[in-house]
Amino acid sequence: MNKEHESAGAGRETVTPFPEAPLLARPLPDIVWDRASADPEGLAVVELGERGDTTMTWRELVDRAERIAHVLLALGVRPGETVMVQLPNSAAFVAASLAALRIGAVCCPVLPALGQRELEYALQRSDARVLFVPEEFRKRRYAQEVRFMAEARRTGRLAHVLVVAEDSALAYDGDESGTGVVFHDLVRSTAAARPAEHPPVLGPDTVAHLLFTSGTTGEPKGVPHRMGTLNRAALLMSRRLGLTRRDRWHIASPMAHHSGFLYGMWVALLLGGVQVLQPVWDADRALEAFTRWRSTFMQGATPFLLDMVDAVDAGVPPPQSLSTFVITGASVPRALSARARSSLGIRVCAGWGSTETCFATLSAPGDDEELVTATDGRSLDGVRLRVVGEAGRPLGPGDEGDLQVTGPCLFEGYLGRPDLTEEAFTADGWYRTGDLAVIEPTGYLRITGRVKDVINRGGEKIPVGDIEQLLMTHPAVRDAAVVAMPDRRLGERACLFAVLSPGGLLDLTAMQIFLEGEKVAKHYWPERVEIMDALPRNPAGKVQKFILRQLAKGATGRRTGEDDGI
Repeated sequence: MNKEHESAGAGRETVTPFPEAPLLARPLPDIVWDRASADPEGLAVVELGERGDTTMTWRELVDRAERIAHVLLALGVRPGETVMVQLPNSAAFVAASLAALRIGAVCCPVLPALGQRELEYALQRSDARVLFVPEEFRKRRYAQEVRFMAEARRTGRLAHVLVVAEDSALAYDGDESGTGVVFHDLVRSTAAARPAEHPPVLGPDTVAHLLFTSGTTGEPKGVPHRMGTLNRAALLMSRRLGLTRRDRWHIASPMAHHSGFLYGMWVALLLGGVQVLQPVWDADRALEAFTRWRSTFMQGATPFLLDMVDAVDAGVPPPQSLSTFVITGASVPRALSARARSSLGIRVCAGWGSTETCFATLSAPGDDEELVTATDGRSLDGVRLRVVGEAGRPLGPGDEGDLQVTGPCLFEGYLGRPDLTEEAFTADGWYRTGDLAVIEPTGYLRITGRVKDVINRGGEKIPVGDIEQLLMTHPAVRDAAVVAMPDRRLGERACLFAVLSPGGLLDLTAMQIFLEGEKVAKHYWPERVEIMDALPRNPAGKVQKFILRQLAKGATGRRTGEDDGI
């Protein structure tokens, strides 16, 4: 392959040596247990709660994880077995995850937002026998829901449910409902448990994590990652951003996604930093927590940053400690980045990655602002990128095509789906991301859309990402997404779904005038405008365009009436 068509970044065989190399090969539990010995009274976890914040030292965290590990062993969990965790961002989540890892089990976090249908799928695909749930969270009674599922025999091999209940008097042990699933009160179980002894020997090749994709482009797929892969991914990110154990992580992104689990909890545990966990997102509560707990780093989707900027602009004190925010799930809206610098006094960095690849690209805090807002960063050490055309041939810098990735943090295949694995990889071992992208002459990556998001208007492909970015600079637009709507003559046309700023007004004519002023070709203009209160997003903050495409089929907005241009 012609090397000039790849982005900067070495291949697997020439990965830059790590000053942190000892951390790469060590299992995360060993690192955390050593931290507890060296700094037992040091602050490890803060959980923001409705009734006040709770804290946990390193000694307390390890003690709780040891006790949960003993419970798991007593339930017959063995190395390599999947343990599913459906808990909100909490100290219980951290302890349960560490407990599973401590005994060599595979930690499989799933979103609290999953409904019974999605949970059933995950349980069956993962073969999990043990599930952690809260008794109640956001007015949902999880244990009761799982009991109903068990009675209907829709829980796969599930045998034990460990319930995290605020009221430890709830007696779940020895459930005799005849469902075949025993419900345990985790608080009461761990209170009487002895610490686990003789943990299994773990290594960098131990499968530690199973994450399911969001399923926005098909059925959710199980993506396993090894201990060493997660360590390297966390260290690559922390090196690019300059993070150390002196930093504090504010984790509001769901811990059932890489943003919360890997780039929040895992990296904080690996480096020995404090993690501040927010179970339910609220910008005012987050800003209050920054003042009290002095977190320096946060990663999340655009709505998190936008909400904080709006709150500060409305009079809430800005976060004095926060220095870096990494936007994931979408490119950085230029106008938002400028507002965040002005209102919050922080540096905004952009990155691109996926469940399968971990972070592949990331900008650095010292990068030129134009690069941060116009691209998705540059490749991390050891990661290689290429953009290919329709015939699969690599394209040159500046050309748009299908993005493919290889490198040291790539997954090895989908759980139980060799057919999907084969489809995902090229013959020479590169992962097909499904994204459209451009690698700039500078080596920085620019994601321009999803392959399935392409709008083909009578043979002319519309640059969806660029149009969305441009529309986000309109003063009346708070959020925007452009999707295809079917058209009998041209095949597809573009439909804009917009969320307006307070007091903002936008209709089709106003949008046309704006795009004309920006010198945008008319055949790139969206031909419907639909106003929404909020764009549909998954818990990680990604816009669910499949929902918008369905809405666009019955959209009521008025077409432009312009000449088709064909």
